[in-house]
Amino acid sequence: MAELSPLPPKDLAELARAKEALETPGLAIRLADRLGRPVDALVQRLPEGARRMLSDGTRSALEAALDVALRTLARGPHGGGAAADWLHRTAVVITGAAGGAAGLAGLAVELPISTTVMLRSIADHARAQGEDLSLVATRLECLAVFAYGSRAPGDDAAESAYFALRAALGRAVAQAAEYLGSGAVAERTAPALVQLLGRVAERFGVNVANKAVAQLVPALGAAGGAAVNAIFIDHYQTTARAHFAVRRLVREHGEDAVRRAYATV
Repeated sequence: MAELSPLPPKDLAELARAKEALETPGLAIRLADRLGRPVDALVQRLPEGARRMLSDGTRSALEAALDVALRTLARGPHGGGAAADWLHRTAVVITGAAGGAAGLAGLAVELPISTTVMLRSIADHARAQGEDLSLVATRLECLAVFAYGSRAPGDDAAESAYFALRAALGRAVAQAAEYLGSGAVAERTAPALVQLLGRVAERFGVNVANKAVAQLVPALGAAGGAAVNAIFIDHYQTTARAHFAVRRLVREHGEDAVRRAYATV
């Protein structure tokens, strides 16, 4: 095997930008960390029905996104062109306003819609970085982006440890893609899909909880729901842009070379 070449300056600069986005929490995550325990305490004080609604809403949103990933993301041209961030951002802000006006009850209806729109935006960034959305593994990789940049309750470090999380999610994505590629019917209860959704839900649920708490404030209403959705889609668009840029660099230069460069930029 030929020795991997060092990354050229242009690619090193792009990797540095990607690392900053992936390892430095965005506004939504900083707000979650700043609120910390008070948010957790507020969620715990919610009635059992409301807590169950949050949990079920997170799962339903990801299942809806999974259905979209498996059925429709492959349509359209592959590769080239910039992602249409403004279009998806506008759609998510509108759904957030509608959901915010209805408070927590509106979240159950709005969350699957806004999550699906955000997934399409993530896929748009994947396509812009040359990913082939006709591949099941690529579409599941888009779904996995919801787990990046969000801290799970058991995380010890402030940073996301991107490559460690990437490896763990990569295994879950590969197993789910192998299951689906075997010709099996896509059952949500299949162990491979349950594992992938569970890993993503653990981290995505942190953001959903904070979004729900914001929508509980009556004074915020529709404006608050729109603002919260704007924050979150900006976070996931930035994360997707960085994540798929790293994947492109890995395709071009190899995993080892990119990991070494990532550690030093």
